[in-house]
Amino acid sequence: MDTFIHKTAIVEDGAKIGAGSKIGPFCMVGPEVELGEGCELVSHVAVAGKTTIGARTRIFPFASIGHIPQDLKYRGEPSTLTIGADCTLREGVTMNPGTEGGGLKTVIGDRCAFLANSHVGHDTRVGNDVILSNNVMLAGHVTVGDFVIFGGGAAVIQFARVGSHAFVGGLTGLENDLIPYGMAMGNRAHLAGLNIIGLRRRGFTREQIHEIRRAYRLLFADEGTLSERVEDVAGEFSMHPFVHEILDFIREGKDRAICTPRDPVASN
Repeated sequence: MDTFIHKTAIVEDGAKIGAGSKIGPFCMVGPEVELGEGCELVSHVAVAGKTTIGARTRIFPFASIGHIPQDLKYRGEPSTLTIGADCTLREGVTMNPGTEGGGLKTVIGDRCAFLANSHVGHDTRVGNDVILSNNVMLAGHVTVGDFVIFGGGAAVIQFARVGSHAFVGGLTGLENDLIPYGMAMGNRAHLAGLNIIGLRRRGFTREQIHEIRRAYRLLFADEGTLSERVEDVAGEFSMHPFVHEILDFIREGKDRAICTPRDPVASN
């Protein structure tokens, strides 16, 4: 595979460009950047800092990738941004590396899609197969599991966690953690049920979905405290790994608030 660098592009000495990569007109690639095999910077893309981009990832015009974090506490400490393979970053996407307060690294998984003008803040961790629709904003220190979808204009507060297979609706403002398989909606979001459509699309069986739904109803019923309900569900669903993913997520959050339904859920 031949590597192509347009004559108007600036690739600084030290940058590592993988075989078969294409760097289009007016792109700028910094000296510590690493592009995997078959990457493409379409045009007018600026990649800076200690940024590593996985194989076959495509980045579209006016994306700003790897420039210093938007954190007033940042003092120039060396930090990294790592983007996985087979990702798509559309027009105007911005991604920042980490800071000392967050482990010095921002990490993006494989096969993710970041649509126009979406933003990933410093020290954020994004799993595999995640979709950010247009204008989605992830603040610093956010953690996102695999197969999460964000609708257009959604915003996630710093340090929030979003569990795997969750769905965040368009224009949603997510202030609290969202459980795996959950669906959040609204400004100052509430838990609006389970992402049933997403689970069906990803091949979950009717029986698996039924068990997750039954556990959900018990977890968010109005009897007892949440911690009591977590232990009750753990006992009843001891052999169900998908349910235990939700329970582990809640336990790991410790004192963090989670997104809950507006009204108690009927448990039968």
